Amino acid sequence: MTRHLTTDDAGLAEAAALLGAGEIVALPTETVYGLAADARNGEAVARVYRAKGRPAFNPLIVHVADAEAAAELVEMTDDAERLAAAFWPGALTMVLPLRDDAGIAPLVTAGLPTLGVRVPDHPAARALLRKTGPLAAPSANLSGRISPTSAEHVLAGLDGKIAAVLDGGPCPVGLESTIVGLLPEPTLLRAGGLPVEALERCLGTALQEPGDPGSAPISPGQLSSHYAPAGRVRLAVESPLEGETYLGFGPHEGDLTLSRSGDLVEAAAALFGCLHQLDAMGATAIAVAPIPDHGLGRAINDRLRRAAAPR
Repeated sequence: MTRHLTTDDAGLAEAAALLGAGEIVALPTETVYGLAADARNGEAVARVYRAKGRPAFNPLIVHVADAEAAAELVEMTDDAERLAAAFWPGALTMVLPLRDDAGIAPLVTAGLPTLGVRVPDHPAARALLRKTGPLAAPSANLSGRISPTSAEHVLAGLDGKIAAVLDGGPCPVGLESTIVGLLPEPTLLRAGGLPVEALERCLGTALQEPGDPGSAPISPGQLSSHYAPAGRVRLAVESPLEGETYLGFGPHEGDLTLSRSGDLVEAAAALFGCLHQLDAMGATAIAVAPIPDHGLGRAINDRLRRAAAPR
């Protein structure tokens, strides 16, 4: 049975001990809950793939306590230093060249010479990372399913499959991190909880767009079908069909509504929770209201397009 731990000293100590013993533990971040394993322990990382049912070619993000710890794993470019100073800790993952002496298990990188790394903005996550060192931590859900924004979401999919969940309450951002590749040109690999516009202002240049989405992933979240509820999903729907459960936004109120006021921050935080609720309701046909495609709306629409993709 999966242990349900609190974020007090005893809970953090138990979580760290389990991770040190090669077990896997779900931990809270400001984005979504991550399914953590010692990033230098290949057998532990393999347990993450097994628990999630995750394709082995899809690389994992490594979480660290601070930028100094990141620099021990990857080659920090000038752009990376600039972004780290502005946005870490926070909802930004950077894909950078892996250092030869990093010691990261090859399964983490899916055999690539690069690593996605980030510093989470959650006190319990950073306290745990200071005890454990780098943790590989994709979202704590079955692969391709809805990302978890509460300990209850984690347990709904993974109870009995993982050693413990460290319960830090609901995730305030509610979307996975934005992923930027710096190899060397800044490239958007996944829209997420940090708006692209903020990154571009910091860098003083537009981010390049990713390549063919059907090619092998070079970062998490690039599979075409991902974040999917059980039901079929239609997007940008102003008037749902009979029999469809409607996920609303702004003036388009639905059976569930992401934000009645049309607030994209509120909608981002609510997205995965609403998708979990749709599953709990047994929705087999889901229609989603139009979402503006700017700011966090870009990330919301990315997740919804993947949820709606053929499986």
